Amino acid sequence: MWLWYLAPGQRLGLSGGKVWLLVLLLLGCGLAREGGSILNCPPKCVCASNIISCSKLGLGVIPTKLPRFTAILDLSHNNLTRLRADWTPTRLPHLHSLLLNHNALGFISTEAFCHVPHLRYLDLSSNSIKVLEELLFSQLQELEVLLLYNNQIAQMDRSAFDDMARLQKLYLSQNQISRFPMELVKDRAKLPDLALLDLSANKIKGLPVAALKGLPAWMKNGLYLHSNPLSCDCGLYELFTHWHTRQLSSVVDFREELVCSLPLAKRSVSVFTLNSQDSLNCSEFKEHMLEAYLGDTVTINCDTKVRGATTREWVTPNNRRFPEETANSTMTVLGNGSLQIRLVRVEDMGTYTCYAVSQAFNETLYVDVMVHNFTQHGPHDTLNTAYTTLVGCILSVILVLIYLYLTPCRCCCHGNEKLAAQPEDSINSSMLSTTPNHNPEAAGLKGSLSHLATSGPMQGQNGKVKPNSTPEQAARRAQKAPRKMSDPDSVSSVFSDTPIVV
Repeated sequence: MWLWYLAPGQRLGLSGGKVWLLVLLLLGCGLAREGGSILNCPPKCVCASNIISCSKLGLGVIPTKLPRFTAILDLSHNNLTRLRADWTPTRLPHLHSLLLNHNALGFISTEAFCHVPHLRYLDLSSNSIKVLEELLFSQLQELEVLLLYNNQIAQMDRSAFDDMARLQKLYLSQNQISRFPMELVKDRAKLPDLALLDLSANKIKGLPVAALKGLPAWMKNGLYLHSNPLSCDCGLYELFTHWHTRQLSSVVDFREELVCSLPLAKRSVSVFTLNSQDSLNCSEFKEHMLEAYLGDTVTINCDTKVRGATTREWVTPNNRRFPEETANSTMTVLGNGSLQIRLVRVEDMGTYTCYAVSQAFNETLYVDVMVHNFTQHGPHDTLNTAYTTLVGCILSVILVLIYLYLTPCRCCCHGNEKLAAQPEDSINSSMLSTTPNHNPEAAGLKGSLSHLATSGPMQGQNGKVKPNSTPEQAARRAQKAPRKMSDPDSVSSVFSDTPIVV
């Protein structure tokens, strides 16, 4: 029996079982104060329950025989240079956070994480890592946060982050990356939960603007690209101005650090000043509206930066709310929160409002819809008809020109007609002229023709014919002629110069 004196003249009696329990408690407290050997804590490390801290000890190798129940292991601020597959010989099934930042790590084995399959947080920042090898982190299938900033990473294998379906945050800032790793954000099946990708302060000069525009707003909200030597162009201005209009954190929080280099000037300017005349004079940014045609099926996305919003409510331009309990409605809210309009009409044109609600944040989004007053193929058919008519007219003009200028010249035909008419003139001339060699019948013919000429109407002044002239008047005119009518040449000249009227 143990006797405990509380005061002079007083004593407390305890039974045997209670005494042994008290002794064990005192011994346990003493051993814990001597260095934690009862928890199997590594030398010089600090252990608190399942947390083991070996930070700032100048370690060149990782301590062995780590407790199996370790959940958080802090090895930061040491001199570790290599992380091999055997850095922990035993499996650590409860380890979910591993801190290796501020070391000198330059080599990491692809088998380095085979004994920590349930790791959710890995800090490898502020080291000397230069290359991310093939399938380097593929064994960390439950990892959610990976910190790789402030290293010397210049090369990344496309498969370095394969099989990391739960990765949510990836920090790659302050490295030597010169190419934007589009494979990290393009294929949503590869990293479906990735909501933050920090690529700031690297060596990236060009961005895939068209591909980045197609990303969901919640992904662009966590895509940090500031402090890179970007090359200025109007596509870059439109991209970041749109993000700023949507109030995305990646642009609003780092507006001053979003700069670019002008192509012909050795100076950097703000991306948001590229619309000024002093830089590129880009067109002012305007939000694009969704265009639709009569009878089409249109899907309006509620592209909210609130990821995982559980409630999405739509309000139409005529103040109708969806979803609503209307069986015959042409509007339906789909499972992903988008509003679908079947057989769109002109009356469906206007501004649609989407209310996205989540546990942490709410957002209101506006979408403008333009409905053309014709079907999608209507204007094209009209254009084709007009084009066909124009082509037909042009071909007709070309054929007419070919007919006029490429057919045989009509002047040759007129020339042949003149040549054919010459023998007739010679015949008439021979009939009207007399020569000494002509026979008497020809002379008689001449006399009859002369008589006909003198007896018929003669030409008067101004080329007019005097139909009422008598034979005596004709004889007097013949006597006044300067030449004799008996001269064959004068006869011919008279008949050739004077028209014959029958």
